[in-house]
Amino acid sequence: PSGEYQMIVDYIEEAGEGLLRQRIELLKRKLQQEGLFDSNNKLTLPEFPQTLGVITSPSGAAVQDIFNIMNRRFPGINVMVYPTLVQGREATQQISKAIEIANERNECEVLILARGGGSLEDLWSFNEEQVARAMFHSQIPIISGIGHETDVTIADLVADYREPTPSGAAEVALPDEDDIKQRRKNI
Repeated sequence: PSGEYQMIVDYIEEAGEGLLRQRIELLKRKLQQEGLFDSNNKLTLPEFPQTLGVITSPSGAAVQDIFNIMNRRFPGINVMVYPTLVQGREATQQISKAIEIANERNECEVLILARGGGSLEDLWSFNEEQVARAMFHSQIPIISGIGHETDVTIADLVADYREPTPSGAAEVALPDEDDIKQRRKNI
């Protein structure tokens, strides 16, 4: 009943999401100072791309969403899927490599980097410096479509154009065939 308890602390660190958010903010400041988010460094999206590149998991819902939009808006477009993991330890390296491969092959005029929603930890690879730098050095414009409406990653800030979902990214990347036909009728 009269015992005492003493705790001596030499170091305290936020755990979990607090620490991850802190890491994101530090990296954001660094990349912003280097100009990776500057609008004058953003590439212009092509109005009528011939080939669309998609960097995502080939088995995820994001690629299916993109194909659905593509089939509705502009079904004749060629599509190159650069398969990659979109979460986990190896995802950062694979995403960066897919961006590099797309640029080396130069087979498409625009890239969509996509993944469905998830927790901060699930989306972590899109907050890694390696992915941000690969995106920044891409000669092909990149549209990010990562997560849901409320998710904003460092990849979104570096992207040439950001949409909050994979479907939104496909909408922006592709012209609407019906609109094109209507414009031709009005000429």
